[in-house]
Amino acid sequence: MDAAEFAGRVAVVTGAASGIGAAVAAALTAHGAVVAALDLDGAAADAAVSAGGRGYACDVTDSAAVDAVVARIEAELGPVEMLANVAGVLATGDVVDTSDVQWSRPFAVNTTGVFTVSRAVARMMIPRGGGAIVTVGSNAAGVPRASMAAYGASKAAATMFTKCLGLELAEHGIRCNVVSPGSTDTPMQRGMWGDGRGAESVIGGTPEKFKVGIPLGRIADPADVADSVLFLLSDKARHITMHDLYVDGGATLKA
Repeated sequence: MDAAEFAGRVAVVTGAASGIGAAVAAALTAHGAVVAALDLDGAAADAAVSAGGRGYACDVTDSAAVDAVVARIEAELGPVEMLANVAGVLATGDVVDTSDVQWSRPFAVNTTGVFTVSRAVARMMIPRGGGAIVTVGSNAAGVPRASMAAYGASKAAATMFTKCLGLELAEHGIRCNVVSPGSTDTPMQRGMWGDGRGAESVIGGTPEKFKVGIPLGRIADPADVADSVLFLLSDKARHITMHDLYVDGGATLKA
């Protein structure tokens, strides 16, 4: 991608303190964008963008806080042209053992968080007649995963929300797409490695959990996902909207 097309343009990235969010924020910064990095940990988000933007502490489940921080970003950095919804939390466990809180928390962050930030940014983009929004979903949204019902359902809801938003905003020249990663080497992913085999078991698959493994034979780096997000935010994807791009090394066999 031509770095010049991002130069000086304001991008909001949620969940920017670590993992895929940090990779997206760093990639946008490296391409010259002015990045507003949102996270519960504002200091860590600020470190992710260094001189290329600014970190903002924000709870994406709090709609009033989101509206306030987006207004502040527009006042301090300029009009927001790009949004990457990356903030997310993982929830695992069988449905029969899942509490109400364990069910609702993923939806609060993974779904409602996408709604609150996208709504606030879209309200700013519509009068200007353009913009791009990318939501980082999950391949678990499209293929059932044992012990991941709450997480998969919350990501599926966020995916459909983003597509519906894209349909509503198309007349305003605003594109909305989804990037759905598979297993990616992040702190969230490593927190699931309890068998001592780490990435080896993820790549090889676990038949008892109905996971086929990763045909490409490697786990993703956060940068692999970030590159896909940047493509969909870029003008190279100007005729793509309501699309769901799987970045999972073939792990779902694109079922």
